[in-house]
This record gives sequence, structure tokens and C-alpha cells, in this order.
Amino acid sequence: MTRFILGIDTSCDDTGVGIVELVPASGGTGGGVEVRANRVWSQTVHAQYGGVMPELASREHVERIDSILGDALAESGLDLTDLGAVAATSGPGLVGALLVGLMYGKGLAQALGVPFYAAHHLEGHIFAAASEEQLQAPYLALVVSGGHTHLFDVVQEGDYRLVGATLDDAAGEAFDKVARLCGLGYPGGPAISEAATRGDPDAVPFKEPLKGQKAFDFSFSGLKTAALLAHKAGAKPEDLAASFERAAVGFLVKTTVRAAEHLGRRTVVVSGGVAANRALRDAFAQTGLHVVFPGKGLNTDNGAMIALAGAAAIRAGREPSPLSVGAQAYAPLAQ
Repeated sequence: MTRFILGIDTSCDDTGVGIVELVPASGGTGGGVEVRANRVWSQTVHAQYGGVMPELASREHVERIDSILGDALAESGLDLTDLGAVAATSGPGLVGALLVGLMYGKGLAQALGVPFYAAHHLEGHIFAAASEEQLQAPYLALVVSGGHTHLFDVVQEGDYRLVGATLDDAAGEAFDKVARLCGLGYPGGPAISEAATRGDPDAVPFKEPLKGQKAFDFSFSGLKTAALLAHKAGAKPEDLAASFERAAVGFLVKTTVRAAEHLGRRTVVVSGGVAANRALRDAFAQTGLHVVFPGKGLNTDNGAMIALAGAAAIRAGREPSPLSVGAQAYAPLAQ
């Protein structure tokens, strides 16, 4: 049985390498998955541009991936020869960045003579919550990050139905743009959250996006425009941050709760970089739903979540991926 699985993620500007262990069933327990290592190099070169520069991201991945792999092995106490499988993100993401981790993972698997699994980035985010508890489908999954805002109904493991998605910006992208507008720095999520602790959430009135919609979609363009107008009108950065955060969080939670009620789901997985937002976690705690967040360090892009996706594929009996698999910038998880 494959025991240790290496996961690699280079889909954007984080070089992530993680290792998980498949724990066999024993003593009446059904077994599970344990994260043995999770090392991430977060690139800082993009801060001066206020967003990710794809070519620079690819170069940084090439320069860092060897050392990050070494760090992950050291953290886990394992050697390369202990690995039983390798998984790497094949999409969606920046193609140049994806190719670094994908080719590295395929080469490593071939050199070690172990199976290779191409992993879907969003599926990795969903399975990141498996580090906290053994998820039992069906459940709802909200993936909310700098590049994605998707709401999936997970009917069973590997069977996803798209319930709602953003019509324009991803939530994390909107946080980045509002933070840049306020001069709060990059990445915008942590900057907005920190500034919001000093601001008045009632200072700037924001209208609820897509109010009255029958569907479960998301839109952040209206909030961005309102933030720009408030900024031009002289709103204090900390007040604008607090007001924007409350509006964005409220919209995400309200839409997700409506979808859960409509589908009859009591468990909701919330993952992605924005899932680290304290206001979002506090708001979901008030819904009465069973909400599962990924463990520490597993919200943002990382290799452990890709290893967890690989572990799910192995448990489900899926065939390894062919080494001819390529990187995909656009790769829907579900229609």
C-alpha cells in the first residue's frame, strides 16, 4: 500500500511542497490521512506591482523548488525513497508557473518509479479540509481565494456540481484591489483585515450585491466601484476596510447559507486564501451549519492540499495520470 504521498503546487506565486501519510484502518477505526509536512515559499517580488507577474513567478518557482522539497523532507523525517506516489497541480493556474511543478513532479515520479497523479487545484482546496476531519459527502464546498470564488455541491467524493460562481472578480482579487486603493499593501486580504480592526464598519454604506437573486452566484464589481467612490469622497482607509470587509463577508456567507438550505446540506467546507479571514470564520460560526475550515497553513495555496487530493485519488482507486498530461490555464472542476 502506498503510504507517503508528495504533493507539489506551483499554480500561482507560492511554491508549495507537502507530504501526507495514508493511515491504515486499525482497531475499529477507518483510517485517514495525516499531514506530515507542508512547506511554502511565498514570493514577495510581486508586491511592488500590486499583483502577480507570471514570468517572475515561474522563475522563482524554478529557483526555489529544490530547497522547498528538501525542507519538506526534513520536516517529515523522510527520504525520497520513502515516497510511494507524487501528485502535482496541472490546472487551473498560470501555465508557466504550473509547468514548473508539473514537470518537476513527473520527473521525480519517473525517477523514483512511483505513480504520478495530476491534481486539480480546486479539488486540492476542497480536500485541504480533510486534514481536520474525515469528510462524508454530500456537503457544500465554498472555494474562495485570489483567483476563485466557486460554490460546489459535493455529491460524493469526486462528483462535483457547480452551484454558483463569481460573475466578475474573485473575492480575494477584490480584497487586493480595495487594499491597493487604500494604500494598505499587498496581499490585500491580511491588509484589509488588519486595518478593519481599527475602522468603523458602519462608516461606508455598501449595497448588497445581486440582492434578490434566485441563483447562488457572486459579484464584487459593485463593491469595488462603491469603494472607489468612497475613497474619492475622503473615507478613511481603516473605515473603508472595515465596511468593505463586512459587506464582502456578509455576501459570501448569506449566499452560501441560502445554497445549503436549498440543497439540504448541513456541512459546508470553506477553503482558499480568504478562508483565513477571521471575520468570515466568525460569521460562519453564527449560521448553525457544521462548517469545516482547513488546518493551519492549508488555506492558501500549498503542496499538502495537493498531496491530500492525491491521497483521495488513491483511496478511490483512480488510475495514475499519464506522464503526457499537460498544464491547463482553464480547467473547470464541474459544470
